[in-house]
Amino acid sequence: MTITPARPDIRPTPTKPTGPVMGQPLDRRDGVPKTTGTAHFSAEYDLPELAYAALVHASISRGTITAIDTTAAFAHDGVIDVITHLNAPKLKSPPKTLNPLDLSTMAAGSTISFLNTDQVFVDGQPIAVVVADTLEAAAYAASLVKVDYVPLPVSVDFDAAMPAAKPAKGLPVGPPLGGHTGDAKAAFAAAAVTVDLQLSTPQHNHNALEPHATTAVWDNDRLTVYEGSQNIEWTQKYLAKRFKVPATHVRVVSQYVGGAFGGKTQVWAGTLIACIAAKVTGRPVCLALTREGVNRTVGARTATRQRVAIGADSSGRMTALIHTAITRTGKVGGGPEHVTACAHDLYDVPNILAQQRTVELDLMPNTFMRAPGESTGSFGIESAVDELAISLGMDPLEVRLMNQPDDRSPIGHKPYSHRRLATALRRGADLFGWSQRPAGGTQDGNEFVGWGVACAIHPVIRMIANVELQLDNGQATLRSAFHEMGMGSATAVAQMVADGLQIPYADVAIEYGDSALPNGPGAGGSAQTASLAASIERACEQARKRIGDGETSFSVKIGADSGARSVPGQLRMMKHMALDERRLKKAATGAHFCEVRVDADTGEVRVTRWVASFDIGRVINAKTAASQLRGGIVMGLGLALTEQTLIDSRTGRIMNAGLGDYHVPVHADVPRIEIDMLDDPDPAMPMGVVGAGEVSIVGVGAAVANAVRHATGTRVLDLPITLDKVLPRRG
Repeated sequence: MTITPARPDIRPTPTKPTGPVMGQPLDRRDGVPKTTGTAHFSAEYDLPELAYAALVHASISRGTITAIDTTAAFAHDGVIDVITHLNAPKLKSPPKTLNPLDLSTMAAGSTISFLNTDQVFVDGQPIAVVVADTLEAAAYAASLVKVDYVPLPVSVDFDAAMPAAKPAKGLPVGPPLGGHTGDAKAAFAAAAVTVDLQLSTPQHNHNALEPHATTAVWDNDRLTVYEGSQNIEWTQKYLAKRFKVPATHVRVVSQYVGGAFGGKTQVWAGTLIACIAAKVTGRPVCLALTREGVNRTVGARTATRQRVAIGADSSGRMTALIHTAITRTGKVGGGPEHVTACAHDLYDVPNILAQQRTVELDLMPNTFMRAPGESTGSFGIESAVDELAISLGMDPLEVRLMNQPDDRSPIGHKPYSHRRLATALRRGADLFGWSQRPAGGTQDGNEFVGWGVACAIHPVIRMIANVELQLDNGQATLRSAFHEMGMGSATAVAQMVADGLQIPYADVAIEYGDSALPNGPGAGGSAQTASLAASIERACEQARKRIGDGETSFSVKIGADSGARSVPGQLRMMKHMALDERRLKKAATGAHFCEVRVDADTGEVRVTRWVASFDIGRVINAKTAASQLRGGIVMGLGLALTEQTLIDSRTGRIMNAGLGDYHVPVHADVPRIEIDMLDDPDPAMPMGVVGAGEVSIVGVGAAVANAVRHATGTRVLDLPITLDKVLPRRG
C-alpha cells in the first residue's frame, strides 16, 4: 500500500506581491512546512505496518564471506527477517559502463551487487540487513550478526598507488579533463619569473543535514520509493532495471530533501537494500542510514595531488601555465573529476598544459560533491597565482586583472557568451576595501591579520526539462519532477511562470518532486534552474498565444521524453550540448575577498570578514540566490579549514566516519558574508540564467590560504589549514 502525499507548494498566501516578480527577494515556499514540521522527508512517511531496517557492514576492505551467523539476530524480539546474500532475491547486475544514450546509467553509485555476492569489495560494504518492527530492535539485532571472512590483498593507500596512475578518461558530458595550447613546458623554462607548487587536498565525505534514507513499499510488481534524491528520473530507471520491472511501475517521491551536495545524485546501497527488504518481507520498510553508515556506503570527493607551475614576464603577464593532477576512483565505481578545468579559462595564458591521471583503489567510489573538480583545482591555481604576485612584488588583485581573457577562451579561442569576472573582481575589491591592503600582513595584539583574494569559475550545463503548464481561468499550475533541496527552486520557478504569463505570483501553483510528474532535470551541475527556464519560456509563450486566441482553460506540455522517446531526447540533449560547446564558452564567475586572524601562539585561524561578488547571469530571486552563494562559501570554509576524511592506509577504513570527528563549519566558524551579484543576464541562456549552486565554493580554499600567507608568511599547500601547518609563523 502506498500513501499519496499532498502535492507540495500548491499556492502561496495571497499577501505575496503581484506584478513583475523575477529578481525580488521572496520567501521560500517550502520554508513554512519545513520549519513547522509538516514537511515529510523520506524517513517520515507513516505507512501501515511500517517496518524498520538496519545494515550490517563488512569489517574488511577485500575478501570472501565464508559464513554468516544470523541466529542471535533472528531470535531478538521484534525481528521480522535477516537478509543476506544467501537468501536475498537475485537482481539484475548493476550497469558497469556508461551509455551516452541513457544517462541514467550514471545512477549506479557502485558496481557492487549488494546482497547478491559473497565478495567484499570495500570496508563498510553492507553485507546483511535486519528488518524489525522498531528501529531499535533492528539496530541491536544487526550488531548480533557474526561474519567470517577470508581476507584478500587490498590497495587503499592513495600516495603509494600514485606511480601506477593512468591517464584519466572523460565523460560524454561536462568539462574536459585535459587540454593544451602552445608549448607550456618550453615557455615555463624560458620565463623570467616562475612559481612551481605541489599541493594536495584530502578526501571529503558528504554530511548533509538529512542522512540518506529510503522508505520503500511494494504493491505486487509496483514499487514506490520515498527518497531524498537529486535525480528522480535516474533513481526510477535504475531501480526498474535492477528489479526487472517497467520504469512506469516505479514511483519515486522526493518532495523534500534535507540537503544534498552531489551525494544524493546516484543510487547507493541503502536505497537498493531498502527495496530488497520491502520485497522480501512484504511490508513497507524504512531504512535510514546512521552518520557512520553514510560515510561508509556513500561516495565521497576524491583526494587530489596537484602540480601548478606558472611562468610570467617581469611585468606580471603570464606566459605559461601547467596544471597536472592525480585523483582516485574506486575499483567498483567512480568517475573522473575535472580538477584541471579551471586552467582552461581563468587566465589568458598563451601556453597552457592541463593533464589528469587516476588511480583505482579498494575504496568506496568517489562521486559528485559541490563543484567537483573546480572546488579543489581552484585551490591549486589560485594559490600559485598568489605566490606569483608575491614573487613579482605586485598586488595579487592586479595580477589577476591584467591576465583576464578578453572575449575568447585561451584554449580553442571560442567566444565567451558572457564574461564579467573582471567586473566582479573590481566590485568585490571596492566593497571589501582592498585598496587599503598593506603589502604585508599586520599584527593586532596577539593576532596576525591577513587579506586574501581568489577567483571562481564554474561551467554552464543544461539538461532536458519536461513541464506541463495548466491554465484554469487565470490560475496557473506548473508540473515537473524537479528537485527542491532547500535552495528555493519552487519559489524561483513560480516567479518565472508568473512573469512569463504576466499574472500575479499568488495565482501560480507548482507541483514537483514526484516521478508521476513530467521528467524534470537533475539537480546537479548548477543546471536545474537554467534547464527549467528554457522549458518554462516555451510553455509560457505557447500559453500566451492561446490566451490571445480566447482560451481560458487548457494545458501546454513541453517535451515528451519518456518511454520510447527517451533515447531520442537524450540524443537531442547531447547534440545540443556538443554544438553549444563548440560555438560558445559559458560559465558563472566570481571573486572572493577575505580577512583572517591567526593566533600568534597557537596558529588558530579564524575567518573574520568575507565579501564575494558573482556573475551568475540573471538573478531570479535575490534572497534565495544570495543564500545559495553564501552556503557554498560556508561549505568552502570547511574545505579550507576543517574537513578531511582520515583513511587507515593499511585497511581502508575511515577513521572519522561521523560528525564527532569529521568537522564541518559551525556558526562560530562563519563570519558575516556579504554577497554581491551583478544580475547581468547572459544573452545566450534562457531568461539570462547561468547558475548559482556551485560557483561560490570555487576559490574559497585558496582565498583563505592566500590570506593566511599574507598574515603569517607561511604558504599552506595541503588542505585543510590546520594549526600544525600554519606554524612556524612570521615574526
